[in-house]
Amino acid sequence: MKILQVLTSHDQLGNTGRKTGFWLEEGAAPYFVFRDAGVDITLASPKGGQPPIDPKSDLPDNQTPAQVRFKKDAEAIKAFANTVKLADVSAKDFDTVFYTGGHGPMWDLAEDPVSIALLEAFYDSGKPIALVCHSPGVLRHVKYKGEPLVKGKQVTGFTNGEEEEVQLTKVVPFLVEDELLRLGAIFEKKKNWEPFTITDGRLITGQNPASSTLTAQALLKLVRSAVAA
Repeated sequence: MKILQVLTSHDQLGNTGRKTGFWLEEGAAPYFVFRDAGVDITLASPKGGQPPIDPKSDLPDNQTPAQVRFKKDAEAIKAFANTVKLADVSAKDFDTVFYTGGHGPMWDLAEDPVSIALLEAFYDSGKPIALVCHSPGVLRHVKYKGEPLVKGKQVTGFTNGEEEEVQLTKVVPFLVEDELLRLGAIFEKKKNWEPFTITDGRLITGQNPASSTLTAQALLKLVRSAVAA
């Protein structure tokens, strides 16, 4: 099995002067789910190289087992430091794609024509796609058969309530929950910060950082069942 894991290259939190990037748990936890399953993983980002890690995601209060493991794992550190450029990958070379969240993707991946075309290529070819936390917002311009891909689908993502708790409602370019609802999705959610993932056909979405492992596991399950069939 070959999985493409996509991360942001954007490191500025709007015009606040603060740094952002990908959320470390959302990069590390899925990576280890895939690697431990013996999957061939390719990491990619718009600019290639080392994607920016949101400094807030690595604060002492936000440590997770996957993050602790990551920082002791030379193979993982090297893999993340050497992501390939998104423009250099093709959906035909992979079985599926997983989008890591964090606030960064809302600025670059959500508007990146390369990313939009890549997601459409995966979905159009009958392959599943998975996105967690803020990255379901990356689907805002992605179409399927002329309509928004998320229209009529059950989805989740970083909620308005969670964005309010981190006090970035007025900073982000759009709210994930509001945007998915605007596009005609059926948005579901649990309480703030609770693990939650939804599989609707070939679309898998996770609500927040705590949902990273669940979302990656759901993707593995879906790809394996498709292969078995």
